[in-house]
Amino acid sequence: MYQLIAAPFLGKFVVLKPGRLEGITLPEWRFRELERGGAVPAWLVDAADRRWGISLPDRPIGELVLVRRPSVFGHGRASWEINKGCDFGCDHCFLGDRPFAGLDESGKQALLRTMRDAGVLWLQMTGGEPLIDRDFASSAQLAHDLGMMIEVQTNGSRLARPEILSALASARPYRVAVSLYGATPETYDAFTHSRGAYKRVTAGLRAAVDAGLPVRLTLIITAQTAPEQAQMRDMADALGVPYTEYTHMSPTIYGGGAPLKSQSPAHLKLPGRFEGCNAGHTFFHVDPHGKASICKVGRDEQIDLTQGVHALSRLGEIADGLMLRTGGCSGCQLSESCSVCRPLAKRYQEAKAPLKNYCQHGQKESAA
Repeated sequence: MYQLIAAPFLGKFVVLKPGRLEGITLPEWRFRELERGGAVPAWLVDAADRRWGISLPDRPIGELVLVRRPSVFGHGRASWEINKGCDFGCDHCFLGDRPFAGLDESGKQALLRTMRDAGVLWLQMTGGEPLIDRDFASSAQLAHDLGMMIEVQTNGSRLARPEILSALASARPYRVAVSLYGATPETYDAFTHSRGAYKRVTAGLRAAVDAGLPVRLTLIITAQTAPEQAQMRDMADALGVPYTEYTHMSPTIYGGGAPLKSQSPAHLKLPGRFEGCNAGHTFFHVDPHGKASICKVGRDEQIDLTQGVHALSRLGEIADGLMLRTGGCSGCQLSESCSVCRPLAKRYQEAKAPLKNYCQHGQKESAA
């Protein structure tokens, strides 16, 4: 089994170690040297020792380094909803309906190979709840074997299970991102509509930390959980793991407004000016049925990746069209300083959300 991945990434060349965020940038001629094979070069032995503290044995490159082929598509990152099904029923969820449906195991494996052929190096596995999918372990293992750097987004409810810990040890992710929905059993179980959720999640977090997995918490701050914000921070500190805070609730991907009711008004602050993104050009999202879109929000037009990687050639054009669409914002004098992208603004408009939730006009009205 390989120890390192060498791959093209967004016009550069990198060497990565599965399960670690730190990498090495290479000049092209060094990458071509690895492509040619032969003995592991001395420069890589020295670089691996400095970067990761590992000693590469004196063996052929092919036994130690998985060298990824360049892709004409250049999509370096992707997110994948392996399934929308979830064992929690959180009111703030942006997915809306969460049917447990999607590709079978062979379909998932074919999809992963298509993503590999598209150039995907960094893969986020999400849901729904990915760990409840019966094919999670085999899918994560194949993604790892194909040379992808894996992040798992999870609610943590199954992290204590031995088979899950075994799967994550075998196909080690560089991050296990766990969403946290409170700091007491009462709040947690009520928020998730799942009895015993707090007990399962806290046991899972402890098991994952004890197993040395790279856990990172996302503290979900809503009207219901905001009173426990300080306690949630204390939980992260006690576990010794980093955390971020998610405070801005979004409509569903279908334009439903139900999640907006979870918003904590005290935490509603518009982000800075939207500077654009590479959604659809260097990044894409895939749903459980193998349908690719420019991102998790902009799903107005999708491409069927079960038909093969060449369908992705249209994704950049779709992205440009979605970003340029003005919709209900035609003639807006603040469009140049808008804080949200057009696909997200469209979801807010479909949900009939108050302007203050996503628009500078609404902020001005609230301040008046």
